[in-house]
Amino acid sequence: MQEKIAAIEHLFETWSGAKPASVDVLQQAGSERRYFRIWDKDGSSVIGTYGANVPENNSFLYFSEHFAAKQLPTANIYAVSDDRQYYLQEDFGDVSLINRLEAGGYTDEVYGLFKQSLEQLARLQVEGDKGMDYSKCLTNSEFGKQAIMADLLYFKYYFLDALRRPYDKQKLIDDFEALSTYLTHTDHKFFMFRDFQSRNIQVKDDGSVHFIDYQGGMNGAPQYDVASLLWQARAALPDDWKQRLLEDYIAALEPLLDKPLNKLNFLSQYNGYVLIRLLQVLGAYGFRGLFERKAHFLTSIPLALKNLRTFVATHPMGIALPEFEKVLQLCVDEAIIQQFTPVQATSETPLVVKVCSFSFKEGLPVEDAENGGGFVFDCRGILNPGRVESMKCQTGRDKEVIQYLEQQTKMPVFLHSVFDVVDISVEDYIKRGFDSLYVSFGCTGGQHRSVYAADALARHLRNKFKVQVALQHCVQDAKNWCNS
Repeated sequence: MQEKIAAIEHLFETWSGAKPASVDVLQQAGSERRYFRIWDKDGSSVIGTYGANVPENNSFLYFSEHFAAKQLPTANIYAVSDDRQYYLQEDFGDVSLINRLEAGGYTDEVYGLFKQSLEQLARLQVEGDKGMDYSKCLTNSEFGKQAIMADLLYFKYYFLDALRRPYDKQKLIDDFEALSTYLTHTDHKFFMFRDFQSRNIQVKDDGSVHFIDYQGGMNGAPQYDVASLLWQARAALPDDWKQRLLEDYIAALEPLLDKPLNKLNFLSQYNGYVLIRLLQVLGAYGFRGLFERKAHFLTSIPLALKNLRTFVATHPMGIALPEFEKVLQLCVDEAIIQQFTPVQATSETPLVVKVCSFSFKEGLPVEDAENGGGFVFDCRGILNPGRVESMKCQTGRDKEVIQYLEQQTKMPVFLHSVFDVVDISVEDYIKRGFDSLYVSFGCTGGQHRSVYAADALARHLRNKFKVQVALQHCVQDAKNWCNS
């Protein structure tokens, strides 16, 4: 990570003529790209990006240059490294549309932000399509039959097959072929964002919206992007919002078209693209959650399944696909949804999970709970930030230590395993009405690794199980580290 930070700092200095005042390592999302917020001495910032996938970078850079010439709401690119692995782009802040929704709820103001996003999307799709060289696309230049089949097979291999439920594989492939052919014949094809969701829409302080992460764009049906936003599981937009926002989008799209819009065909195929998008998301959650064992994606699966169930129950496909319909009903069965839904505590649940950090130098913490149940995890196998001079006087709650543990050690892998083990007991204890579980993390001094790990587990348990957590740092609050 230090090598990447040094490269980003060098690119910034070459571009601006001055060294950065500071560099923040931003949280990694679903991709392998890394993002940095780079500050100058005047308090202004830009985003530095590292991506090992140079073709992907080239697509993003080309799209950004093309869109900037048309004054579309996307990022300006300021500088690119010679190896094309690093670049600087405009900073739109760290508040996304999903952040505004979760903070404000389903208000008129938030509705207005969704409407503005769809209006700007229509501009991006139609105006961005003009003069676009689709040979610059990362993979397929067109979201046609091959790309649609790829999304359906992604769902099949990474989610459906993981359920280990019987179905006729050949009949399903035949239905996939028929659906792909049906959706390929669309009246309009423009620039397709490909991952147009509220997390990729940034909202600035002035209320304007701006788009990021469009490197996967290609030529395709405009309905796909609308479906991606309105049916995003995490957003869980009310049905009346989905309908009204779809109408708002069509009203924004029609004046931009060279020929009249056939609304009946548009809406029929829109339903098909909603289905494709919902299944592609399930495939992504299955890959990241079931195969890569990332907890966030596992907990998102029930939301995605409920979203799919709502759609299947209210929107006919408009084409006979018997095996496909059978598979869809299998996926939205309540037993499957419950299989992925974690048990959660209620106000009557007696369980309190006591999580603590401690120092092995001072001995194991003593827990006098009646059942004596719990775990002790040894963090000393993780690289120690305390050996780095700048972090010696810090703790596991300081930004530099957190970034070091997350980016330069095996702490994330360690914690994924811890979560898997502890989750089994927490779920069982909630079901059986137990009132206490003790989990402790120890390291050499009880200052860095154990503190970080205890905080991470407490946050995980609250988010996943809604259970009461009593968090204690046995050593951290008892010492002045800089004087020790």
